[in-house]
Amino acid sequence: MKGLYKFRFETVRGAGCGVMFATEGGRLYGGDSGYSFIGHYTEAGGEMVAEMLMSRHNHNADYTPMFDVDNVVMTFRGRAIGEEVHSEGGTEALPGVAFRTILSPINDADAPPPGRVGPDGIGNGLYSIHIRMLDGLDGGNTGVMMLHDGRIRGGDAYFDYIGAYSAAGGKWKGEIVNREHTPSRGERPLFGGHEVGIGFSGTYTDEGAEGEATAFAGKRSVRFKAVLKKLAAT
Repeated sequence: MKGLYKFRFETVRGAGCGVMFATEGGRLYGGDSGYSFIGHYTEAGGEMVAEMLMSRHNHNADYTPMFDVDNVVMTFRGRAIGEEVHSEGGTEALPGVAFRTILSPINDADAPPPGRVGPDGIGNGLYSIHIRMLDGLDGGNTGVMMLHDGRIRGGDAYFDYIGAYSAAGGKWKGEIVNREHTPSRGERPLFGGHEVGIGFSGTYTDEGAEGEATAFAGKRSVRFKAVLKKLAAT
């Protein structure tokens, strides 16, 4: 198990989707539009066992979380079925709420090559990303993003992000392809149904980064500002 995955979960309170990045060393980093997931997994005898911390990163006033918790430890047990991993689990903080999940691999073979990162470049890790549209457009988005040695992998409840960046001297720039892994059903009308190319540039510190970007959705170009906050180093 290694690489970028889409996950879908179902519970008695509702269903949702997000992304998860699994490392060869057994680490898990992921999230959706409201929460991040950071943990580890082991594989033995055909069974995968995972433990992770689910933490809320979206505290916007217009966001209503499905679960009224901020930081809880979750455990899952599952098995591979073809290329997917099917598992069940939960947390003691939500008694009686079982999570049934499916992890499906996301093909990132067409990702751009990694950029050059200087010795003082932006730190590797999992970041939350909060997007605000510019030029008088309403709306925005939130998700998570893995930055690692010039590579970008991430996503949210509807989209996955694959890309590359260069960073040195407190400045960074890069490119991202935004793709719909789950139909957004009008939740994100601007990007829904499109594979969107995005170019960005900005600044960074040890705690996070920001930048302005231009996205090309069909024949339309859209500008937005993104703010990243570091959630965990890798």
